[in-house]
Amino acid sequence: MMLVRAFVSHYRRHPFQLAALAVMIVLATMLWTGVTLLTEQARHSLFQSEEAVAAQVHVVRADGQRVSVDDFVDLRMAGLCVAPWLEIQRPPPEGRVIGIDPLAMGCFGESAPGGATGSLDGSPFVDISDAIRLSREGYESRLYLLAANESVALPEGYALRAFSLAPETGELADSFLLNLDALSLLVLLITGLLVRSVHRLGVAQRRQSFELLYRFGVPRRRVQQLLALELVVLSGFCVVPGLWLGTQLAAMLGGGFGQALDSLFDVTLYAGSAASLPWQAAAVMLLLVLTACLVDWLVPQRWQGVISSRHGRVIAALVLFVGLATVALAVDLAWAFAGTALVFAGAGWLTPGLLALAAQTLSERAALDGTGPLARWRRRELAAMFRHLALPVVALQFAMATVLAVQALVTTFESTFEEWLAQRLEAEFYVEVPRGADASLAAERLQELEGIGPWHRVARGEARIRAGEPGKDAEPESDQVPADLFALTPVSDLVRDWSLLASSGRPWEKLEQGGVMINEQLARRHQLGVGDTLKIGIGGTSTEANVVAIYADYGRPAGEVMVSGAALPENFSPGFESFSVNPGDLTMADISEQLADVWNISEVTIRDNASIRALASQVFDQTFLLTRAISLLTLVLAAVALLIMSWVFFTTRAWYFQLLSIWGLPARVVRGQLRRLSVLLTLAVTLAALPLGIWLTWVLVSRINPLAFGWSLPMELYPQFWLELGVVAAATGMVVAHLMRRQLVHRADRKQVET
Repeated sequence: MMLVRAFVSHYRRHPFQLAALAVMIVLATMLWTGVTLLTEQARHSLFQSEEAVAAQVHVVRADGQRVSVDDFVDLRMAGLCVAPWLEIQRPPPEGRVIGIDPLAMGCFGESAPGGATGSLDGSPFVDISDAIRLSREGYESRLYLLAANESVALPEGYALRAFSLAPETGELADSFLLNLDALSLLVLLITGLLVRSVHRLGVAQRRQSFELLYRFGVPRRRVQQLLALELVVLSGFCVVPGLWLGTQLAAMLGGGFGQALDSLFDVTLYAGSAASLPWQAAAVMLLLVLTACLVDWLVPQRWQGVISSRHGRVIAALVLFVGLATVALAVDLAWAFAGTALVFAGAGWLTPGLLALAAQTLSERAALDGTGPLARWRRRELAAMFRHLALPVVALQFAMATVLAVQALVTTFESTFEEWLAQRLEAEFYVEVPRGADASLAAERLQELEGIGPWHRVARGEARIRAGEPGKDAEPESDQVPADLFALTPVSDLVRDWSLLASSGRPWEKLEQGGVMINEQLARRHQLGVGDTLKIGIGGTSTEANVVAIYADYGRPAGEVMVSGAALPENFSPGFESFSVNPGDLTMADISEQLADVWNISEVTIRDNASIRALASQVFDQTFLLTRAISLLTLVLAAVALLIMSWVFFTTRAWYFQLLSIWGLPARVVRGQLRRLSVLLTLAVTLAALPLGIWLTWVLVSRINPLAFGWSLPMELYPQFWLELGVVAAATGMVVAHLMRRQLVHRADRKQVET
């Protein structure tokens, strides 16, 4: 018991250090818990939103007539699982309304739109009774009967057709979630560094006490055991409130964003977890605290001295170089992640020493230039702070680099997704060609219409491709690989504004003349570039064509070849056909009537692309906002950690700062020096984080995505966000200076009382 009392006596003399360590464990636990919950909720929200717009099947009548309520009643009476889906087309800005019957969807189970509950509420979804009232106001309406799955056995006179609310975005979602997982791992690393930095500062100040215990015969192993027990007890007390705070923080952020977005799919961004604490996060945090704080026991003493030596810096530079090379040459994700870890290790190892060296060099240069003594003192003091605050400096650097990368990633995902949707849904309306109908007759009729806007016919099917040399015999079909075929007739203005990743001159004209365009996935898979020759097998006919452009094609893994419809052989049988149409001076009702007359059917399936685009865009909005919340939370905690560490460090040197007053400097000048010192510290760390953040952005968009999915994202940096981070860093430095000013005033008052 006496040993325990002697062991913890340090905290009786320095209660602020105990409070700082406890606060850091609480904040780190809060950060990790909040990030874990927000990440899981973002994943759940994205998956559920994807389910809400996933492809379904619907029932159509074999005679071409529209399905009605009577058909719904007959099918349900026959024991089939179908549900009504009533679409009301209203003019902008109100847009489309979709009436649903959640009770009827109860038989869908897991396959229901919106997940197992089948719950879709909030714009544009309304109860079907409200949609019926809107239809009576004169708006155009269309009833669909959704089926539970494609294996439903229908009575005679009915058939199943594909039904989708939005283009497939599965791989785009997977890509975003993969980067979200990488963010979570970085957050865990940052929390470990923050806790270790506070703990090691306390241990450094207790070394004399430990030496005294050793002289009294206490074994070193016993001291280490007590240190571990101290951490376990302290973590046990601090982890629980940290869990609760993280849970409440996630609930507050999730609930706020959910209300702002009006809960498009009735997917509460945070639901249910507030009632129970995520104890798995507590286990992770306890293990993290013990590992981060006691890792020195696993590292031989002679190795620890190497870290800050010249040999250590050489090793760190070598680790950094190996990491950069590994990422650049990685052939799979495992190597890319391993290389990224090496780069972070090398950068964290080098940064404090390099910053200290830079500050010391500036101080020596200032002495030669005749700069004032206060400037030289400030730079030497800054060098000392970089050496003593190495861990919190590295933690803040990693946090800022992560925030920079995440902000660029999220903004890039948003703009890329919107641009991709705009290209794929450039036409105002999408018209499905019925099965068995002749699309050529419809194309001829559209060509004859006066006043119609740009339009084109899309034929989809399968091709077999192989890269080769011109003039060589075609390989057997068994040696070729399948690819999706995308044929346009004609090549209209709706596609000529596409953003191409690479192209020759006048690519669209060359496409009409027999060239081909390929998506990025196919180009990467077969190392194809513009000008290469591609051997294409279509409908049993083999041809050769030059690649005239490469285009981005997000959200799908398949390779795709785009050709002009005029290049298709006569024996080509498309798997699916449609028209993309801008009505121009005509109305879509007039065009629909013309097509129905050509195909001799009562109605034509027409989709409003603007509504489809709006629905697909909102799928990702919730996740983007949650990710920004995670990055902001990480930055705030890192700033708080630096604030606490700087304050603790400044406190240990308060006597030194008071010498400035003793030497005759006015209090106002002393306060100014402290402000400059603290702001320089935080701004220097921000500048050190910029290269790492830019590099991490490049890794996420140009290495991880191509390795995982076969396509990359554009590299965007957004320098204006750097200025915002600089403001945050300067504000943190000003807060530290303010706290130190109060600390110096209190010390001066105590001395006056003692005198």
